[in-house]
Amino acid sequence: MTQRSRIPLAVPGPGAVPALPGPGRRKVVGGLFGAGAAALAAPLLTGCGGGAGADPKTVTFGSNGADATPKSAYEAVTKAFTKDSGLKVKTNTVDHDTFQKSITSYLQGTPDDVFTWFAGYRMQYFAKKGLCSPLDDVWNKIGDGFGEATRQLSRGEDGTYYFVPLYNYPWAVFYRKSLFQERGYEVPRKWDEFVALAKQMKKDGLSPVAAGYGGGDSWSVLGAFDYLDLRANGYDFHMSLLRGEVSWTDKRTARVFDLWRELTPYYQRSGGGRSWQDAAQSLLDKKSGMAVIGLFLGQQITDESIRSDIDFFAFPEIDPAHGQDAVEAPTDGFMLSRKPKNEDGAKKFLEFLGGAAAEQAYMGVDPSNLAVNELTDTGSYNDLQKKSAELIASARHISQFADRDSDPGFISTVVLPGLTEWLGHPDDATATLKKIESQRSRFFTA
Repeated sequence: MTQRSRIPLAVPGPGAVPALPGPGRRKVVGGLFGAGAAALAAPLLTGCGGGAGADPKTVTFGSNGADATPKSAYEAVTKAFTKDSGLKVKTNTVDHDTFQKSITSYLQGTPDDVFTWFAGYRMQYFAKKGLCSPLDDVWNKIGDGFGEATRQLSRGEDGTYYFVPLYNYPWAVFYRKSLFQERGYEVPRKWDEFVALAKQMKKDGLSPVAAGYGGGDSWSVLGAFDYLDLRANGYDFHMSLLRGEVSWTDKRTARVFDLWRELTPYYQRSGGGRSWQDAAQSLLDKKSGMAVIGLFLGQQITDESIRSDIDFFAFPEIDPAHGQDAVEAPTDGFMLSRKPKNEDGAKKFLEFLGGAAAEQAYMGVDPSNLAVNELTDTGSYNDLQKKSAELIASARHISQFADRDSDPGFISTVVLPGLTEWLGHPDDATATLKKIESQRSRFFTA
């Protein structure tokens, strides 16, 4: 993953097209729970494609992979495509925050031919708005490389394909193997064991659970929330809650906060003033014992000896009826703009992006993700990638992430401010849940 992105600065009312957030670093400004701080203007994401006389030998590509590792990985992919096809790729790289904040105006204007985006709800939103092009003809050529679960994530609500996937990655509880060995810690499978381990880590002078949700990183708390709900109430309830079909004052949602309150005494102190990167670094430095985070943790690692010392376990079981049957595994990939300047070239590019060669070129540079094309050679995977692939393959249910499985405005201006405010004072959650519930009807209609 290329890190997560920022929530839009403002969310229009019902019927408007919001600037959707993606799966990365985010910043919540204002909202039901927040302050009314004014947002600074940021440069807009604009397409780099030409006009009617665009070069038929060039495909334009809008990328949110501005961080060093994904940027290099995309360069490897585009070079491989040029060598394979003879077509050039003109890449327009924009940081995640700006990309997500400006995505709607970008797509409504003159966007690049192909652009990076996210599977499932995120893709379906733009498909319904007519801001992207169908890709059934591309899938006729690449479809053999993907299983049905990936196919479902790539189709719009009308059954048409609009998305070409590249990689996914799981969220889990990460730790350093050597620390567990040194302290005699055992990997917990059930909730009580998890809390007991956190208690022991605190006695041992560690911050049991790394926490960094300050500034634009409030999104990071969603990982724990999602897993608590998935484990306590199951996948179906979790998805119904995020899709606005269930009340946030439901006793099952209240139970999620009761469980979370058991863990909060073991969170790293001052998490609201720390970035996710700093929290992750505390895990790597053995100052924190565990972190509920995605495989993108690997982007923080430059020492291969440390990489080989990182391990993870599935978020613990809470209710045996649900066990550990759900895994959060967001999927990233590409879409075709609604009026590409070089449609033929763009579709050739998408066919390449959906193939094993592109997967291998990308993973050769960025080991913090997993190829989703089943024909990809995974022989070069490190141990962490191999275990991650096994975790996803074993899942009965795969969720994306709260802000990918729900209305973006609801998550950004209501849920996230509520969760982070509650984490500052994790007492009875009744008032928080009532505030969230009072806003549900603004974003979801019966």
